[in-house]
Amino acid sequence: MRVGTSILLIAVGAILRWATTIQWHANSVNWKLVGDILMVVGVVGLIVSLIWVGTSSRRTGTTMIVDRPPAD
Repeated sequence: MRVGTSILLIAVGAILRWATTIQWHANSVNWKLVGDILMVVGVVGLIVSLIWVGTSSRRTGTTMIVDRPPAD
């Protein structure tokens, strides 16, 4: 999950949690709880992806090129 996906999940979860009142015939679905779960998954994904990006940018590779004289 990347940063953009995490932010999208947080935004959709916040909309489901606070900005909507869904009156649908499926009363067994608690949409506020679905919004909370989406926000938690988004925050966890954001933290993990930021840690992953932060640690991967510090990795540097060293390539050594050795010129050997041709064999006679």
